Amino acid sequence: MTYLRDEIASQPDTWARALEMSVSELPAPGQRVAVIGCGTSYYMAQAYAALREAAGHGETDPFPASEFPAARQYDRIVALTRSGTTTEILAALSAATVPTVAVTADPATPVSDAADAVVALDFADEKSVVQTRFATSALVLLRASLGESLSSLPAEAAEALAAPLAPELLAAEQVTFLGTGWTIGLANEGALKLREAAQAWTESYHAMEYRHGPISIAAPGRAVWVFGAAPDGLAEEVRATGAYLEQSAGDPLVELVRAHRLAEAVAESKDLNPDQPRNLTRSVILA
Repeated sequence: MTYLRDEIASQPDTWARALEMSVSELPAPGQRVAVIGCGTSYYMAQAYAALREAAGHGETDPFPASEFPAARQYDRIVALTRSGTTTEILAALSAATVPTVAVTADPATPVSDAADAVVALDFADEKSVVQTRFATSALVLLRASLGESLSSLPAEAAEALAAPLAPELLAAEQVTFLGTGWTIGLANEGALKLREAAQAWTESYHAMEYRHGPISIAAPGRAVWVFGAAPDGLAEEVRATGAYLEQSAGDPLVELVRAHRLAEAVAESKDLNPDQPRNLTRSVILA
């Protein structure tokens, strides 16, 4: 057993705990907000930003922390950071001139000094380098703060953990993840998980952009995984290439749990330890 497998399996429980939280520190409707993160946290920032704008709560821009445009005017900055120690996050928060809030798994870290407010999801902290349950639990919390009704989500995640993965996914030479709107962040994260845990060849794109070049790599023995609804005609075009198409009518975040399982399964098939991914550490701390 690996830490990663245990943490993937615990997501129904951590999601349920996130839904029980009452949080006042997050942005209010009408505020202009920037959301920053690194790696997985940046992809969750992409998803939250798209959902917040679509819900009519106000303009919301996601950025990698290292690329945050400090000269832009925002009402609040939200930082997503599992470790609370990532150099780029701390630098962006320390330079901020507007109220900041950090969502973290470990509040006993420098992020508590750098941010004006902290939302702690310590129950979702992880030992594995490869991040899963903290990121998804944070997104569940953020989605709930927008007024989404998510009470059924933990049970849906439990079902996804029990359902078999398609043999075509397990055997795929290459997997491309696609999304639209808020699910492009999930597609980016699905691709990252397979790269991190299993050193796999993965790519991710906006679904409508996939036709503009990237579909050229689709072929038999490869797979295309769409988070959410596929644009009209795309499914037929993918199938015509001979590639396997994975789709689901369920909540796209639940689909990400299945992508986590695929990453862990492919790593195991390659005799890789996903808790010790090549060239990676749990937090990036720059000299």
